[in-house]
Amino acid sequence: MSVFRHGLFKGKVALVTGGGTGIGKAITEELVTLGCKVVIASRKMDRLSKAVEELSPKESKVEAKVCNIRQENEVKNLISSIIKENGKLDFVVNNGGGQFLSSVSNMSTKGWNAVIDTNLNGTFHVCKEAYHQWMSSHGGAIVNITANMFRGMPMMAHSGAARAAVENLTKSLAVEWAQNGVRINIVAPGSIYSSTAKSHYGDHDLFGNSRPGIPAKRVGTPQEVSSAVCFLLSPGAAFISGATLRVDAGASLYSPQMYQIPEHKNLPAYEWKFKEDEEEKPKAKL
Repeated sequence: MSVFRHGLFKGKVALVTGGGTGIGKAITEELVTLGCKVVIASRKMDRLSKAVEELSPKESKVEAKVCNIRQENEVKNLISSIIKENGKLDFVVNNGGGQFLSSVSNMSTKGWNAVIDTNLNGTFHVCKEAYHQWMSSHGGAIVNITANMFRGMPMMAHSGAARAAVENLTKSLAVEWAQNGVRINIVAPGSIYSSTAKSHYGDHDLFGNSRPGIPAKRVGTPQEVSSAVCFLLSPGAAFISGATLRVDAGASLYSPQMYQIPEHKNLPAYEWKFKEDEEEKPKAKL
C-alpha cells in the first residue's frame, strides 16, 4: 500500500541497495506498489531471494543482484547489468550500510574502516557509477539514507562520521549534477524498528532506550521512511535537491536519552585568578 497515486512510477526502474530487509525492503515494496521495477542488491543472496519471493512472487517487478558496494568493480558491474537488462536507471536509493555498537576507545581500526567503507565509500561508488553510466545523459533522482547523527552518535561514532560525510557529499553533488538533470537528496531516519534491526543489536535494547528521547513517544516504522523516500523521488519534489528530510518525529531537536553519562567530577571549571600586582609592567626602552 502507499499514500501516493497508483501507477505513479509506472515504467520506472530503481536500484535499492540493502533492499532485502528492514527499511530497504519497505522502500522496495512501496516502489513496486507504485508500478516501479526494482533491483535490490546486497552481499547476501539468501536475503535477497527471500525478499523477491515475498514482494514479487508471480511477476518480475523485483530482481535481486549480489553486490558488495565497497568494491568499485562490483558496483560498476551492477549498474551496467541493470541498464543492459532494463534499458535505463531512473532512481537510486542508497540504503545499504551498517554499523555496530562500540565506544571509540574500544574500536579497532579495522572496524572503523569497515563502516566508513560501506556507509560512505559504498554510497560514493553507487552514486558515481549511476551518474557516469546513465544519469549524466538522462537525468534521474537519488536518495541517500543516513541517520539521526546531527548531534553525534555516541557508541556508533564510525557510522555518524560516515553519515555526516554522506550529507556533505549529497550537497556537493546536488550542485555539480544539476546541469545533468539529476536531483539528489537525503532521508535521515531516527529510531526505526524492524525485526532485522532488533536482531542486529542483540541484547541491547536500543529501541527501548531511545523511546524517551522521541517527542512522539514511540519508535518509527520502515513504511514511514519509505513514504518519505518515494516523495523525494516523485515529481512532487521536482524543485528539491541537496535537502535532508529527517524522519524522526523531532527526536533530533529533543534532549538525547540513548547515551547516559554517569555523575563525575572530571571536567572541573577553570579558576581564573587575577592579581594587579602580578600584572606585567611595560619594559623600559634601551
